[in-house]
Amino acid sequence: MNAPQHTNQNANNNIAKKTQQNKPSFWTYFAIVLTIIGGAVAPQIKAIEQPQPRVSFTVEVVGQGKPVLIIPGLMSDRRVWQSTVSALQADFQLHLISLAGFAGTPSTLDGEFLPKVQQELLGYVTEQQLQQPAVIGHSLGAFLAFSLASSAPKQIGTVIAVDGLPYIAPIFSRNSATQVADMQAQALQLKAYYQQLSSAQLKAVATQGIAIQARSAEHQQLVLDMAAASDSQTVGQAMYELLTTDLRPQVTAITSQVYLLGASGALAPDQQVLAAALYQQQIESIANAKLLMNTDSRHFIMLDEPEWFIAQLRVALKE
Repeated sequence: MNAPQHTNQNANNNIAKKTQQNKPSFWTYFAIVLTIIGGAVAPQIKAIEQPQPRVSFTVEVVGQGKPVLIIPGLMSDRRVWQSTVSALQADFQLHLISLAGFAGTPSTLDGEFLPKVQQELLGYVTEQQLQQPAVIGHSLGAFLAFSLASSAPKQIGTVIAVDGLPYIAPIFSRNSATQVADMQAQALQLKAYYQQLSSAQLKAVATQGIAIQARSAEHQQLVLDMAAASDSQTVGQAMYELLTTDLRPQVTAITSQVYLLGASGALAPDQQVLAAALYQQQIESIANAKLLMNTDSRHFIMLDEPEWFIAQLRVALKE
């Protein structure tokens, strides 16, 4: 009886040893768990770490120094800033933006336009680690500058708005009491109208108002060429959003210095006074805002009055 018991005992011991030897160690389990969890979590981490591709604008970086974002207006691109770049590139790092759908930059329109540009511009500031960059924006670009500074006041530095406002509609209506509800129907009509235009028709429409855009024939031709190379779908959407987005309640959040450079050279003297009052009303609620009107320049101040324009930029960018 004892011998069989001893034999069974030995057999059991051998099985136990083999089981112990074959049993995965703690580190084996740890590696397996990491593989399982890693397979599920790693793609999520990767998706968070990798920024979404930027599609609403392209950038050219010129110069060294304090960062400055420079945003053109409706149907324009970085060509309007040539004299600005020449004057500032020795002292500043200029990030020249060209918006998708304008002036030959391929359109990527998919739903809203300006909110997407704003979101991607803020992402660009974070991605490039730009410390409170100044923002120079013309017309629609000025609207974006106000939008950036009011939505992320700690991220954005000095704002220089070049003949552009938090809400464009009161300039058309000549009444600061104009609200989005007043413009909704007209905005939809303009959107539909512009979105069915061909390249030649876009240029023809731009030609009708070219006298208030720039003074010289050379600069007028540049404006018209950029209009002809723009995407009508994007233009229509952008105009609709400008007329139906009122940033006046939001700009109270802006804490940086704001310079509004207005142009009233195409207006009669009495209309210049009215324009200045309308412009002032739009920045009244911003703590550190200043209005400077150029009564000789047309809409493209950087083209008409480059010396005056650069002088104002240098003062603003020092603050």
